[in-house]
Amino acid sequence: MADNSLDWVVLKRLIGLVKPYRWVFILSAGLAIILAPIGILRPYLINRMVDDHIAAYAMDGIKTLIILYMVVLLVNVLCRYLFIFYTNVLGQSIIRDLRDRVFRHLNSLKLSYFDKTPIGTSTTRTISDIESVNTVFTQGAITMIADILGIIAVLIIMFVTSWRLSLICLTTVPVLIMATYVFKEKIKSAYQSVRTEISKMNAFLQERITGMRVIQIFNAEKQEMKKFDTINQRYTDANLRSIVAYAIFFPVVELISAISLALMVWWGARGVLTDDVTLGALIVFPLYLSMLFRPIRMLADKFNTLQMGMVAAERIFNVLDRDTLIQDHGTLETNALEGHVRFDQVGFAYDQVNYVLKDVSFELMPGETMAIVGSTGSGKTTIINVLNRFYEIQNGKIEVDGKSISDYKLESLRNRIAIVLQDVFLFTGTVFENIRLRDENISMEQVIEASKMIGAHPFIEALPGAYEFQITERGNNLSMGQRQLISFVRALVFDPDILILDEATSSIDTETEAVIQYAIEKLIVKRTSIIIAHRLSTIRHAHKILVLDKGMVAEYGPHEELVQIEDGAYRKLYEIQFEDAKG
Repeated sequence: MADNSLDWVVLKRLIGLVKPYRWVFILSAGLAIILAPIGILRPYLINRMVDDHIAAYAMDGIKTLIILYMVVLLVNVLCRYLFIFYTNVLGQSIIRDLRDRVFRHLNSLKLSYFDKTPIGTSTTRTISDIESVNTVFTQGAITMIADILGIIAVLIIMFVTSWRLSLICLTTVPVLIMATYVFKEKIKSAYQSVRTEISKMNAFLQERITGMRVIQIFNAEKQEMKKFDTINQRYTDANLRSIVAYAIFFPVVELISAISLALMVWWGARGVLTDDVTLGALIVFPLYLSMLFRPIRMLADKFNTLQMGMVAAERIFNVLDRDTLIQDHGTLETNALEGHVRFDQVGFAYDQVNYVLKDVSFELMPGETMAIVGSTGSGKTTIINVLNRFYEIQNGKIEVDGKSISDYKLESLRNRIAIVLQDVFLFTGTVFENIRLRDENISMEQVIEASKMIGAHPFIEALPGAYEFQITERGNNLSMGQRQLISFVRALVFDPDILILDEATSSIDTETEAVIQYAIEKLIVKRTSIIIAHRLSTIRHAHKILVLDKGMVAEYGPHEELVQIEDGAYRKLYEIQFEDAKG
């Protein structure tokens, strides 16, 4: 972290997460306070047994002290159990809420965030970093308070028992404090490196595993292995730096503790002979020293646990504080759209500088089908992105049914628009779950009816288990055409008013294309439809065709008009594909 003030800002925000569970927090803090005096009662009772009874050869009353000792021991065990249990309940409850909050926030971010941020980084924030935040509550703040209170209680009872022995024992404490401070700084730096490197490793693995087919096709395994080995080594080195710090610190603490114990025995033995120190004090002081040095030694580790939790929390809060949210200030809700779409001089740039759409204007009446054609990078898919408000336009206006799309509630608008993408994404689960996307309002009967309507039912019925067939990650156990058909059923079952097909037939064979074409014809009936396609055969039913060139409208109109334009962009494209088809 950059500075201590930032530490306090982050810690304050972390403490704010406790609010819904303040009674669990209060109970945990109360148990921490109770544990401090209970912990020192056992050696104190041993002291009294030795001095008042054993050394004095007076056994009357020692049974009472033994019974009291057992009661204190049982209470200590019970309180320790409750303390560990409730601090972990607190931590798990907070990170559950935080994980929900982060995932909900990621769902609401603009796609531009995901364009720039590796998936592995977002995964690290949602899983690993949030787990680190858990340690702030289970091993950090509250347990540190318990340890500090325990140290104070031990110091008080030590001075009450024998101030001379206490002073002798504490002569090594300044050295211990100095060693603890050095350890804290070293381990903090190492832990920060560990968190950074694990984030990089997650991002690298996510991307490479997703693109494993490409790696194997181009025989790039060795190159990627070298890259991974470099990242892996940096991660290992960061962990080794923390291990070295621990390997040095704990033996140093043991040495300091042993020196303190030796000084105590040397001075205490003389004190017993001169009656300056009681025998009971000499016996229990090693216990007091253990109770003193153990939490001091662990405090450094817990402080760094707290620091790392705050480093992770800072990264999580940085995600939550991102203002790249999709603005949803609309008030209009609708259960149905007429499907009147109008773009009025729309300008859009992904990076706010280089415009992908430049003064794009067109109007699509309800129930009409519009095809968008153009070269790669001309802005075809961008039109879909801005219509669905995945990105906000910089210039112009987009209207649906005569109202700006920003006037609609985002959920309401998107509920009435369905998109079938070229690269169909299917989730792990059954065919049925993928079609209805776990929407409980959609029944199996509706899914089957939609499948029959577009001709996908025979294909699904042929799968092992039919609609209960288990799809693997990204639909890898299905062909491209099969995945595309499932996406068509998914689009139809939600009964959209505006349908968008983004190059839905560009990656399938000719035989499957005939089935897909039939599905398209069924889908676009009585719906406003926008079809992006390279193959002009798939857009023969379009009422209007929008030809884009470098983000601008080159031509717009029905097929019959566009093919009549001498040297027209659409006519050239049509003639090229017509010749290819003849050849």
